[in-house]
Amino acid sequence: MSSSCILPLAATLCGLFPAAAAAPATQASFPEPSTLPSQSALPDPLVMFDGRPVASRSQWVKERRPELQALFQHYMYGAIPPKPAHAVARNLGEYDDFLGGKATLKLVRLGMGPPPAPQIDLMLVMPNEHTGPAPIFLAMDFCGNHALTADARVPLARSWMASSCKGCTNNAATDAARGSQAADWPLAEIVRRGYALAAFYSGDVDPDRKEVSEGVYAWLAGGDPARNNPTNRGTIAAWAWGFHRCVDYLVTEPGVDAHRIAALGHSRNGKTALLAAAFDERIAIAFPHQAGCGGSSPSRGKTGESVKAINGQFPHWFNAQFKQFNDAPERLPFDQNCLVALCAPRPVLFSAAEGDQWANPSGQFQVLQAADPVYRFLGKEGLAAKEKPPQGQLVDSPLGYYVREGKHSMTTNDWNVFMNFADRQWRK
Repeated sequence: MSSSCILPLAATLCGLFPAAAAAPATQASFPEPSTLPSQSALPDPLVMFDGRPVASRSQWVKERRPELQALFQHYMYGAIPPKPAHAVARNLGEYDDFLGGKATLKLVRLGMGPPPAPQIDLMLVMPNEHTGPAPIFLAMDFCGNHALTADARVPLARSWMASSCKGCTNNAATDAARGSQAADWPLAEIVRRGYALAAFYSGDVDPDRKEVSEGVYAWLAGGDPARNNPTNRGTIAAWAWGFHRCVDYLVTEPGVDAHRIAALGHSRNGKTALLAAAFDERIAIAFPHQAGCGGSSPSRGKTGESVKAINGQFPHWFNAQFKQFNDAPERLPFDQNCLVALCAPRPVLFSAAEGDQWANPSGQFQVLQAADPVYRFLGKEGLAAKEKPPQGQLVDSPLGYYVREGKHSMTTNDWNVFMNFADRQWRK
């Protein structure tokens, strides 16, 4: 596979990152979206772009999987930047008295290079009462790590923050924000069950602003606006890059089981967790919770959010090519079942809520059904359920599904489902 750089920032990327670490190259031969054939059904991941069937595991690994990664980057997400050459982790503090002595709180700052390179603040919560390295959930949060706990030792987020975050003044975090989302992150229960948590704020990688790009892409562009289009920059791909950089650190952390790292996110963060897992095999399980369009529901779906709607409201999440499918998503040469297939044979759990029809829970189940053949092709059980299960019933096969009553949210009960699924997959 070619190691040439991609993105409109090609020259900058090649200058900042070693070629050996570069992302898969986009194929120059991919046609214009308007010329792609229309297909109403979800495309078969086991059929090559040129129509050849995938006949062996070797062909899947060496040809089809890289091809799908290139297709997703070219037509939808944009390129995920490669690993920086000069990343440095700095320990900001480590405290073994967290949660009444039940856990160790470790605070790490991941520097991606000299300023103005992004710096990601990673908060780790690791159980004290379990022997050996702990399995870990790596999650991206909406409003900063400080919102997950009232503990004042956790630094306030330093980057731009949406005014919808509690305790945010003039798009900056304040002490009033501490612990404002703690109810959604049951740290004590996570630790009690033997899991660790690592969390980072999306804004440290790329603030969620459609009109301004001031994160990783601005850095890669060297401040040149001609090479950094805010509207089409592909923020979800940037956030996935943030997941990967956190994994770089976690696999070196003695308190973490490097073979049991799960990527987790809610809503747009869930879209990112799934993309991150599809492009990084060090991630052992993906938990895209209520991820919806552009994540766990089909782009061809007729229920809830459409490609046109998501591109209209959040144009910065995807690249310019994806906008060309606004009125013809059936021309996409893939769908989200193909993204799940890129995770095979690793487990993936889709969790949903019946009151969240905007995220298309039934369509999410169909995506899993259409990814199932790849798991079975690779000799792994895929989706055990033949029909969408009733509310409250966890399908805990490697392709898992869970739907509950309620709305678009992440709750303590959802976390219990996540841990039940991880227990099953990791045989805890």
